[in-house]
Amino acid sequence: MAGLFNDSNPDSGGVLHNPIIKLCHQTGQAPKLAPDWLTAHENERFAELGGDRAAEFLTSRWLIRQTLSKACSANPEHCWPVEGRAIASASPVGWHLSLSHSHGLAACSAQYGSALGIDIEPSKRHPQWQKVVKRWFSPIEQEWLFQEDDPHAFLQAWTLKEAWLKATGRGIAGNLQTLEVRRNFELYGDQPDDHWQACAFYTEGFMCTLVYRQTSAVQDTTWPAISLLEPPPENYSLCAAQALDTHWEPMFRHRIRAKR
Repeated sequence: MAGLFNDSNPDSGGVLHNPIIKLCHQTGQAPKLAPDWLTAHENERFAELGGDRAAEFLTSRWLIRQTLSKACSANPEHCWPVEGRAIASASPVGWHLSLSHSHGLAACSAQYGSALGIDIEPSKRHPQWQKVVKRWFSPIEQEWLFQEDDPHAFLQAWTLKEAWLKATGRGIAGNLQTLEVRRNFELYGDQPDDHWQACAFYTEGFMCTLVYRQTSAVQDTTWPAISLLEPPPENYSLCAAQALDTHWEPMFRHRIRAKR
């Protein structure tokens, strides 16, 4: 059943503990002059880029600020990430971040006080997926994926692994099997606790997968707050972005068990 995107506000304590996901489409070309809200480090990075990569970079940095703004009810101009890879907030402090962008769509997830990872992929992007499975997936994963012979099942498994590696702070090399995706998406990770969750949905022709660690030992069955924002304006100003009416199709939501 499709769901309607919605915005979310912090709870009465001023901190939103469940993760949120904000998405937006990329805006055309990047301006020649960098927006004045970029940090010094972001300015340096922007100066190294051109064309679509510059627009992609600005869109992701704009989306980070919009996401933090929605999460903690702050002005977007008062929100920015730490220097380097945007895995946490510098202002306001305490928020974990994850970014993904592909083919003109960007996604940002945020959660207070706990790590998370997000990955988006076009739902039709799965050429030669069998070769990837043979080289990088576990024997158990290979067996059921080849029996299913479904490129969408592969895509779901792949985005789960990507999101898991982001959430646990690791790269792809040598780590793809640290999360094992079994038949019916029974999930086993190499982390020592059972507080990890994974959820996936389709929207805008993309699959989006989020992996996050619950901040409470109580099993939470609610979905993250999800919304599609209007694209950045051509000048990338930080005026508060409005949520657009669109729908998302939930695929699955599962707990990640610790390997025994």
